[in-house]
This record gives sequence, structure tokens and C-alpha cells, in this order.
Amino acid sequence: MLERLITSFQNILKIPELRGRVLFTLAMLAVYRVGAHVPTPGINNEELASFLHDRGGALLGFLDIFSGGALSRLTIFALGIMPYISASIILQLLTVVIPHLSKLAKEGERGRKTIIQYTRYGTIGIALVQGFGIAIGLEGMNQGAFVLEPGWPFRLMTIITLTAGTAFLMWLGEQITERGVGNGISLIIFAGIVARLPSAVAQTFELYQIGQLSLILLVLLVVVMLGVVAAIVFLESGRRKIPVQYAKRVMGRRVFGGQSTHIPLKINTAGVIPPIFASSIIAFPATITSFIQVPWVQAIGAQLAPGSFLYTLLYVSMILFFCFFYTAVVLNPVDMSDNMKKYGGFIPGIRPGQRTSDYIYKVLTRITFAGAIYLAIVCVIPELLIYRLNVPFYFGGTSLLIVIGVGLDTAQQIESHMLMRNYEGFLAKGRLKGRSG
Repeated sequence: MLERLITSFQNILKIPELRGRVLFTLAMLAVYRVGAHVPTPGINNEELASFLHDRGGALLGFLDIFSGGALSRLTIFALGIMPYISASIILQLLTVVIPHLSKLAKEGERGRKTIIQYTRYGTIGIALVQGFGIAIGLEGMNQGAFVLEPGWPFRLMTIITLTAGTAFLMWLGEQITERGVGNGISLIIFAGIVARLPSAVAQTFELYQIGQLSLILLVLLVVVMLGVVAAIVFLESGRRKIPVQYAKRVMGRRVFGGQSTHIPLKINTAGVIPPIFASSIIAFPATITSFIQVPWVQAIGAQLAPGSFLYTLLYVSMILFFCFFYTAVVLNPVDMSDNMKKYGGFIPGIRPGQRTSDYIYKVLTRITFAGAIYLAIVCVIPELLIYRLNVPFYFGGTSLLIVIGVGLDTAQQIESHMLMRNYEGFLAKGRLKGRSG
């Protein structure tokens, strides 16, 4: 197995185009990690990092994972890619209710580019608002001890710096998607999570060595993580295959059709989108409340922190909603039925047309519900165990889901490039199945 893996990586280097794409992706991720250590001007970063580490709580730890530690240090990438994700959520929701956006979504490449441009504008707007909120919050925190020179010059500098950092990350993600391997935005989030993993693991074992973490809790944490990893890998590759039969057609002396195939419907069609969308929506008001030093506002922010009942309830509800919403956006049973009917295909025992679309919708609803429950369990249960057992190590189900899901997608794209050029992929039998494979 190890030899096959080494051979696969050697084959990557033998394909010039793939080698260039992989190296470009790694270079862009390296730029992201370097920028995550560039401090925002006008701030006492050391005291701020120490203060946030002591009093930031679970919410800061949760958000800091997605920014790769940039938020706790308040670097130029402190906002991360979350404003882009929030803008994408808003545009996708508006596409359903606004006819103009719905029409653009059906216009192919031209409409897609227009919607992407709208998403960019929305990203800048959200980043401006969040940057202003952070600037005001820093001036009010700890009697302004973290700001060297309070006032509008500092506020404008902070807004411009944080917004420019988010805009650069957005551009970086688009460049990776176009010229690299994998989805750029997902890989940036992936890199931010993975970058925090070594220090988190080292801290956990250090606490075990000094006696603050018992052996039973350490073993339980490892078992839970391995179980979640196994469940994610198994269910992310799960398919519900709907058989499709194509009728025979006689054209001259030739007979066409008569083939049997299937429609592979994934158990988790939405992938990592629902937990990312849900966490970004909850994080927006929670971040604002964390910088407002008012008792009742702080109480609301505490209820929106990971581990609380309100947070868990909202998180699960949003995961369920976005699973069904995103699946409905990606897959349209009516269009699938029309396409099958156009090419002479039918599901055995189901009449073409309305009956077929109803059947696909029924099957899709069932597997989407199962996928939504699986996502909710994977994202919530490990985090509840960690917070209830007070284990000072955060790498819960959401992080594992993103890391494994993005890793499978990226490996699948690399394997596709290799198989197109008659090179053996990562697996000996068949293709590697990612979330979109």
C-alpha cells in the first residue's frame, strides 16, 4: 500500500500540467499561511492575543480554526474567507426568490460569472461591516489598551486592512480553482484547519504528561475521532443507484440504445456546505456580541458559543435546512426526468414524465434526510463530548468533515488527471470516489 502511494506521487511529477497545478496550489496556500502571520497595523498584538486566549472562550476557538489562527492574532487575514461564504449564502437564497437572479442562474457560463461578480461585491460589503465592528470593539475592549492610537484613522486603517485581506483571500481561492487543483475556497479553509492541528495535538499530549488530562479521556478522544473519520469516509462515498433503461432505436440497419445504466444519488449531496454555511451564519452575530462590552449583549454571545444549548439547536436546524436547500439547488428531479425522456430513457416500472420526477423526488428526499441526520451527528456529537468533558483540544466533527471531504475531492481531481493520461491512480481497483465523484 505504501509503495503504491509513493508510486502515485511519483506519477504526479511525471505529468507536466498536473505537476504545475499541484505546485501552484501549494505555493498559493503558502502565501496564505505567510499572510496569516502579518499583523494589522496600530494594534498591540501580543497583549491582544494573550487577552483573547484567556477570555476568548469556545466561540473564539471555533472561529479561529477556520482562519488558521489569524483571528486570535488579528492579522490581515483575521476575517478569513467567511465573508465570501456569507455572501454566497445570501446570493443562493436570493436566487430562489428573485426572478432576475434565477434567470441568471439558468443562463450558463455568462449568468454564472454575473452571480460570481455579485458575490464579490457582497463579500466586500460584509467585510467592511465586520471590519468596522472589530475596530469599534477593539477600542472598547479593556479600556482601549489594545489600540495604540484610537480614533477614526485607526478605524479606517483597520477596515481597509481587514477588507483587503478578505478580498485577497477571495482572489487567491479563485486562482487556485482556475489554475490549481481542487476548490480554492475549500482548500483555504482546509489549510487553516490543518495548520492548527499539530499545535493542538502537541498541547493535548502536553496536558496528559503534566496530569491535567487523564488517560481515559485521551483514549476516548482518540476513539471518537477515529470513529468519526471512519463514518465520514464510509458515508461520503455512499450512493443510492436508481436504475435507468434506454429503449432500442432502429436507424437504417443499425440499432441504438437498449443500454442499462443508473443515476448515482449521493447520500450527502451537499457535502461540507451545510456545516460551513450554518457556522458562518451563527458566527456573524456571535462575533459582533463578543466585542460589545454590555452585560445583556455578552449574555446573548455566551448562548451562541459552541457547546451551549441554543447554539446546538440553531446549528442542527441550519444543517438540516441547508442540506435540503443545497440539494434542491444542485439536483432538479423535473429536469432529470425531462432529460431521460428526451433520450428515450425510463426507470423500470415507472412511467416517464411526472411519475418519474415524483419518484426521483421521493428517493432524493429520503436519502437527503438520512444525509442531513448524519451530518448533524458528525458535527455535533464530538463537540458536545469535548465541551462536556472539558477536553482542552478542539478538532470536532465539523473540522474533521471539512478536512476529509476536501481531501477526498482534491484526491479525486488529481486521480482524474492521472487516469486521463493512463497513469495508475491512488487505488488499484476503480476510481477514488470523492464527494462529487
